[in-house]
Amino acid sequence: MPPTQAEVNHRAAMGWSGGGLGWAGFYTCLLSYARPAVFRGGFLSITHPTQSREDPMSESTEQRISTCTVTDAGPCLKRLAIEVPADVVTDRINESFDALVSEAALPGFRKGHAPRGLLEKRFGESVHGETKSQLVASAYSEAIEEHSLKVIGDPISESLPDVALEKGQPLKFEVDIEVLPTFEVPELDKLAIKKPVVEVNDKMVAEEIEKLCLAEGELDEQETPAAGDYISGHGIMKAGDEVIHDIPGAVVQLPDGDEGMILGVMVPNFAKQVGKPKAGDEINIKTKGPEHHEVEAVRGQDLQISFKIDRIDRIVPAKIESLIEQFGMETKDQLEEAIKTRNEQRAVAEQQMVMRQQVASHLLKSIEMELPERLTAKQSERMLQRKRAELMYRGVDPMELETHIAKLREASASEAARETKLFFILNKVAEDRGVQIQQAEVDGAIAQMAFRQGVRPEGLRQQLIQNKQIGTIVQQVLEHKALDAIISTAEIEEVTRDEWEAYAKSQND
Repeated sequence: MPPTQAEVNHRAAMGWSGGGLGWAGFYTCLLSYARPAVFRGGFLSITHPTQSREDPMSESTEQRISTCTVTDAGPCLKRLAIEVPADVVTDRINESFDALVSEAALPGFRKGHAPRGLLEKRFGESVHGETKSQLVASAYSEAIEEHSLKVIGDPISESLPDVALEKGQPLKFEVDIEVLPTFEVPELDKLAIKKPVVEVNDKMVAEEIEKLCLAEGELDEQETPAAGDYISGHGIMKAGDEVIHDIPGAVVQLPDGDEGMILGVMVPNFAKQVGKPKAGDEINIKTKGPEHHEVEAVRGQDLQISFKIDRIDRIVPAKIESLIEQFGMETKDQLEEAIKTRNEQRAVAEQQMVMRQQVASHLLKSIEMELPERLTAKQSERMLQRKRAELMYRGVDPMELETHIAKLREASASEAARETKLFFILNKVAEDRGVQIQQAEVDGAIAQMAFRQGVRPEGLRQQLIQNKQIGTIVQQVLEHKALDAIISTAEIEEVTRDEWEAYAKSQND
């Protein structure tokens, strides 16, 4: 069975996500004991870590077990020099062994009666390791709380793995953490914003019906491809000997021009490299990976892409009569009226997006801040997820969306810095203005995306969960609400579409 057009779009739009943040050698115990930056209601909320009541090392009093000195180590980067005194180290090691003695059951000994020396010899290394982890976690939590540090990302310590825990010796280690940048948000009431007025005309309705006929069309298998056709098959991307992607059932659309996308990367001379293949052929593409691709293994690498073609398909547009019947309508006029209503709803969303962009541009220009370098360097993935969510919200065709995302992968470091800066600003605006998110708002955003893509909301929700993109939708809803809160107090001037395009061009020049 050949794939349907919906399956073609689905395959072409799925499967592109990057890796998460690493711990760079730091203790994973800190994930459970001291993870200070969490998301609540979709925006970044900073909390001070506290020890679990189940922690056997928790203190019965308010007395601290460590001291900490904080120094600046770079933009939004703090270095914590932490020391746990020798007497505390000795007490904790003894307490750990006391607990082990009372619970240990070794062959030949009743429970709680095994010689301490034997236990220390057999389990000494693991007990010291666990005690060290507990002390590190507790001391790190104390340092964050004592100095009111608003941590983002993960702590890094290059020296900690080599630090030994010994009786009678203090435990000393250093940790580097990135913290929230400090900045002031200027007065935003009565901000001047232009609102383009868009009227949906007959030409726009006709173009939308033409797109709908393509979307609902059937796939007709071809012997040789032409521009706009789809080739499906098994795609493999390598950098040297390393396999980065291995995707059976991948789909590629052949472009009208020379540039094209395959397996999520844009290839400048794509058409020339592909030629005129047939089903059963294998095409081989060479290209350079984008420097800011969200998958680290792709960045700046010489890529080799092989694609074994299973079949070639061309979309045969559906007849308008079949659309009328499919959508349960009786006449072409009814279909055109329904399309016009949908386009008017889309125009309202486009209006709001344009006004939000003006507010975002004003915020970026009027606020200065230092940015955390590690977080900014890892911002490319979030930037692409945010752009993807925005395009889905606007109802962009899946193939067009993926082509746009592939081009964005070529974005410079300055674009990642811009997105990082806007992220911090909008979260502060949301916090200052008491913006909160309800589950119904997230569900509504997903429903709107599904409506504009012509898919079921629950199916889209599952796709977002599978691709780990739900958090991006939550953040998008928060940012929209923060921007809309500013727009609600702005001075809005309505302009024609031509006036808006002239104004936008003048701002970009």
